[in-house]
Amino acid sequence: MTAPTKPPQPIPAPADSPSGPPLGADLHSPVIDWFGEHARDLPWRRPEAGAWGVMVSEFMLQQTPVSRVLPVYEQWLERWPRPADLAKEAPGEAVRAWGRLGYPRRALRLHGAAVAITERHGGDVPADHAQLLALPGIGEYTAAAVASFAYGQRHPVLDTNVRRVFARAVTGVQYPPNATTAAERRLARALLPEDEPTAARWAAASMELGALVCTAKNESCHRCPIAARCAWRLSGKPEHDGPPRKGQTYAGTDRQVRGRLLAVLREAHGPVPQAALDRVWHEPVQRARALDGLVSDGLVEPMAGGLYRLPLT
Repeated sequence: MTAPTKPPQPIPAPADSPSGPPLGADLHSPVIDWFGEHARDLPWRRPEAGAWGVMVSEFMLQQTPVSRVLPVYEQWLERWPRPADLAKEAPGEAVRAWGRLGYPRRALRLHGAAVAITERHGGDVPADHAQLLALPGIGEYTAAAVASFAYGQRHPVLDTNVRRVFARAVTGVQYPPNATTAAERRLARALLPEDEPTAARWAAASMELGALVCTAKNESCHRCPIAARCAWRLSGKPEHDGPPRKGQTYAGTDRQVRGRLLAVLREAHGPVPQAALDRVWHEPVQRARALDGLVSDGLVEPMAGGLYRLPLT
């Protein structure tokens, strides 16, 4: 009687002193090949986008879907095709152009980065990872993403989609932790292909796989190029048993009030009186708290006479 075929074993966690082929070497080719066939044609992936286009997209895509980013991205690059073009404008113009993308502090941070790039680097987005990380508003993820996607360098790029792919395919759990851990960073480094061009391609490919196939809900394992090697699938897709996953609410929150207040200021051509802001939200305590938060975050400037405007400095 023929013995049953043993299913392929999940990839082990990275060891301190690995031996043999690099961890995940058998994942690289199928994921990269899949990406070559199925990657979306997005403007920031085109050669003409340049490093500035990549940087703008990374700021805009944080916690915001591609469909909402696309029109704002195109308008932004048409108006400010280089960092120096944005740096010459008041930061309030960046907030105005940000529209309804949400989390508008990202607009101020992007403006601050544009000013620093203009002053420190002659208007060119630096290629050096440490110099990217030193820019205001740039964290580890954004620095790695720009270095990888714009300059083809070898860096672990860990966004939510990549973390989910690695959690399932390698670690064998449905979802990654709520916050990125040191273990996830070690795993991402261990999974990087050795040569830079392949590593950069792998970073983009694994991210796209998480966005299109290995999604948070209703994953499409039948379309996944590494389904046969996925530790989570091979173990029967056990349900998430970690801390509850954070849900995002909006209706009735301070975020919603802030958005309504900013919408009034974005649409105005000059300072706005307090009375105009009071009309957008009925509850005075929450409204005042939201407005104070906007002022504290530098998104709104108070003026004499109870007037408010988007920041000029």
